[in-house]
Parts: sequence; structure tokens; C-alpha cells
Amino acid sequence: MKRVLVAMSGGVDSSVAALLLKEAGYEVVGAMMRFWPDLPPPSLEAGKPRAWESCCTPDAAYEARRVADRLGIPFYLLDYREVFEEEIISPFLQDYAQGRTPNPCARCNTFVKFGALLKQARRLGLDYVATGHYVRKEGLALLRGLDPNKDQTYFLWGTPKEALPHLLFPVGGLTKPEVRALAEKAGLPTARRPESQNLCFVAGDLKGFLKERLKPRPGPLVDALTGEVVGEHEGASLYTLGQRKGLGLYKTHLERYVVGVDPERNVVYVGPKEACYFEGLEGEGLNLLAELPEEVEVQVRYRTPPVRAKVESLSPLRLRFAHPVFAVTPGQSAVFYRGERLLGGAVIRRGLYNLTGLEDPRALTFS
Repeated sequence: MKRVLVAMSGGVDSSVAALLLKEAGYEVVGAMMRFWPDLPPPSLEAGKPRAWESCCTPDAAYEARRVADRLGIPFYLLDYREVFEEEIISPFLQDYAQGRTPNPCARCNTFVKFGALLKQARRLGLDYVATGHYVRKEGLALLRGLDPNKDQTYFLWGTPKEALPHLLFPVGGLTKPEVRALAEKAGLPTARRPESQNLCFVAGDLKGFLKERLKPRPGPLVDALTGEVVGEHEGASLYTLGQRKGLGLYKTHLERYVVGVDPERNVVYVGPKEACYFEGLEGEGLNLLAELPEEVEVQVRYRTPPVRAKVESLSPLRLRFAHPVFAVTPGQSAVFYRGERLLGGAVIRRGLYNLTGLEDPRALTFS
């Protein structure tokens, strides 16, 4: 009998993943990775609103254990706080401090779920690790999830190629309503649990978390095209390329977007929307799950459609898009596809071939 470790988040997707594997005849072991700190989050204090509305929290661990009991499978809470701090939280904060906008979920899949957790499963004599990701697997190929609204291949581009034979994605061929219906039919307590929205290590809003950990200082908002100081920001690490809200420029009637961040000088550059459009990108940390053809489809954000692009070089990675793309943001993921198949991806180092000719506003001098 094949043995599988199911990474349970306390949500309905991973609960149904465990259910389906048990029904398929696997020996199933449930586990949750503990990321939260020793002290209770504000949401658990008397009179305070709930703040932990995400996966892998104390509340979620309780729900995951209830599911395991319902399915009659063993359940373990694994202490991954040290690994998570080192592999996810520290790089996340470092990226923001350097003016980048990281993608911690993709990094977590690469280094924690399909890295550290898979190694632990193998040490325990288990054959597979399974998750509730909406991803289909055919042989060693990863394909977009059947439900276009839930497809999560974007976050799996960094999966180690050698891990592919040991990964299972039981819900990838289902839609979200079908998953909930299966959970209802099986009487799983997570059947109606709401979707998790927040980052699992942020109790509350992201801006507040960054302010607490990075201690940002106010500084000038500079028009990247004229060099004029047009306002003041709350801290360069709090802003991201393409951002329009929260700049405080509405009184000047300027339609301005963040076009660059210079944390070293604590400057945020703003400009017209056209300055946020790029005809290509340069990437780093390339990970390929299949051979990369000369022309690919590339997706630069989770909720944006892919665009055709020509691969100009692999070292360094350079792509040129078929048409301009908005907010090609340093730190985010550029993920490659051929049709429905995930080919791999990279971290965006910078956007190239800006429509306004403004390649790097940090080179600008201002008074």
C-alpha cells in the first residue's frame, strides 16, 4: 500500500485531498506545519476582532485535527517555525527592504512544502506528499487546474524537478463547488470554511506588519519624468510598482503611479501609467520543469492573463512580450506555460523596454 503525507491547512481543499486519497486506497497521514509564534495573536485576546483569517493558524489546526478524526487518519502538528522564519519570513522582509515585492507562497511551495516537508516524509518512509492545490499532474507534467478560477500552477513554478515523482494533487481535476460538495457529503467540518485570504504569517494587514518589522521612514515622492518632489511617502518599503492608491496625490489632480522604488535613498518615484508598461523582463533564479521553447506564454501576476513572449536569452533570462504588460514588478514571479502545461518560472529582476524610455528612475537626480 502506498503511503502519503497530506499537508493539511485546515481548509476544505486539503481536507478533500485527504478524503480522496483514503478512498483511493492510500495509507494517509495528515500533518500541519506550525508557523505561528508562541504568543497568541491579537485575534484571541478578549474583545479583539479576529485577525487570523488564513491557513495554518491555531484555529485552522483545530479544524484539520477534526477532519483527521472524521477520516480516521493520524494527524501531526509539525514545528516548522525555524524553517519558515529562515526560508520565508526573513527573505520576504529583505525583499521589501530592497524595494521588491516578493511572492512568499511560491517560495513556500519550493522550499518548505516540496522541500523540507517532502524530505521529512521520505525520512518517515512515506512515498508521497499531497496538497490541496488546484493543479493537475499527468506523468511528471504539471497542468493548470480544471477550475480556471482556482488554478494554482502559478505558485508551483519553483517546484524542484526531482520532487515531481513524489507529489500528488487530488483536487486538481475538480471545481471548487465540486470540492465543497464532496466535503458536505462526507460530513467534513471544513466543508463551509471560508477561503483564506491573508498571508499565513501576517496577523492583520500587510502594511501594519511591514511597519512593525521594517520601521520605515517618510521620504519624498518624486516625479520620475521631471525630478520634482510632489509629495511625501510613509516609507519606500511600503510601495510597489504600479500602485496608485495611497499616494496622497489626489489633491494635485495628477494621475500618478509608482514607477520605481529606491530604498537606499528612501525615494518613491511616480509617473504616468504608461511608465508602468514594459515590453519585456529580466529574471533570475530560473527553474525549469520542462524544456523552454523559443516562444512561451508568460504570466507575471496570479490574476493576470498570460502573454506570448520570445525568449531572448537564458543567462541572464530575458524575455520580450508580444505586447506591453502593466506592472512587471521586481520580486514577483514570471511563470512560463505552453498551453495548459507549466514549464517553470523565475523571479522578476526588472522590467525591460519601458514604453516611456524610463528604464531605471533611480538614476534620476533631484533637489
